Amino acid sequence: MAKDISTKLITGKVRLSYANIWEPRPDNNGNLKYSCAILIPKSDKETLRKYKAIIDALKAEAEARYRGKLPANFKFPLHDGDEERPDDPNYAGHYFINAYSNTKPGIAKPAGKDANGKTKFQEITDSTEVYSGCYARVSLNFYLYDNQSKGIGAGLNNIVKVQDGERLAGTPSVEQDFADEEFDDLDDYGDEDFLA
Repeated sequence: MAKDISTKLITGKVRLSYANIWEPRPDNNGNLKYSCAILIPKSDKETLRKYKAIIDALKAEAEARYRGKLPANFKFPLHDGDEERPDDPNYAGHYFINAYSNTKPGIAKPAGKDANGKTKFQEITDSTEVYSGCYARVSLNFYLYDNQSKGIGAGLNNIVKVQDGERLAGTPSVEQDFADEEFDDLDDYGDEDFLA
């Protein structure tokens, strides 16, 4: 393992997308996993610097394992949202990492300071409070994998919500669907004979 550097990364403020963090869902192989796409602003140089240091160490370890040359199909976890998701405005100006876990991540929010000035955290159990579109800081762990494909994967550890954001959903809300519609005679909708 990369001995000179921790493979754990605590991000700056990122946005959650495809946040399957409350209940596991089957992956491509049918294994139940928790998962989340982590949207990192391209302007967050500190998170990207820490990411690069971890990946460089794991890449060097992989090169040693593969006798100095990475396999052609070797995959890295960081993706460019502008290039890979050009039709999704939420990914514009961001990199993203798809992170997975076999166990439910810890989900919390800051809850003040303790007597020593350290941040205290309160567990979040309401699934409507942390969702695709909210902002958080995330703990990730990077690792080498070698199965049908080879590369560096991202493990999802813990999530600390720091700010609400516009929800990212595959379907529009009622408000979005009916924003331009007029509803006259609203009093009639309460009648039991409405469809009679």
